[in-house]
Amino acid sequence: MKKAVSILLLVCSISFAVYAQDVRYKVLPARVIDGDTMPYITLKEVEVYTLRIPRSRKARKRLSKYVRNIKKVYPYAKLAGIKLREYEEMLVNASTDKERKKIMKQAEKEINEEYGGELRDLTFTQGKILIKLIDRETGESSYNLVQDLRGNFTAFWYQAFARIWGYNLKIKYDPEGEDRKLEIIVRMIERGQL
Repeated sequence: MKKAVSILLLVCSISFAVYAQDVRYKVLPARVIDGDTMPYITLKEVEVYTLRIPRSRKARKRLSKYVRNIKKVYPYAKLAGIKLREYEEMLVNASTDKERKKIMKQAEKEINEEYGGELRDLTFTQGKILIKLIDRETGESSYNLVQDLRGNFTAFWYQAFARIWGYNLKIKYDPEGEDRKLEIIVRMIERGQL
């Protein structure tokens, strides 16, 4: 029995030794500094976030809900940016105002059919976040987008109804000020950290 165990140990140690000898070298760029060769490696850029986790249970719960709301509406904001670029290209190629209006009516109809029900189910807070994220993705406030695409009169009425319900389509996204926490969370979502 001792002989079998010792043979088994010998075979295992030989196999581990064989694997241990498999060394692969990687050639790195280098610089000579004062007669000494130093490897020169470029590291990826790293962003440091200052999203602090609150101490109180209630505040942590609030932050968790805020992150959940952002995760829910962020895909819609990304989609809004993509669709806007699509429709802007179509509108540039349109020759007359009548054709532009027809394109916009068709776009509104498509968006309502595809996403209208889901967007109507958003909560008040999610709607406010969506308005800010649309500004982040497109570079323009929701009011300006409606004004450019549908006209001043329609933009006025959309803003009037939005104000009745507590929204403001003219609000701007401020990643360095008021919306700093929102920007940090969005960046963390984009990087797959949340």
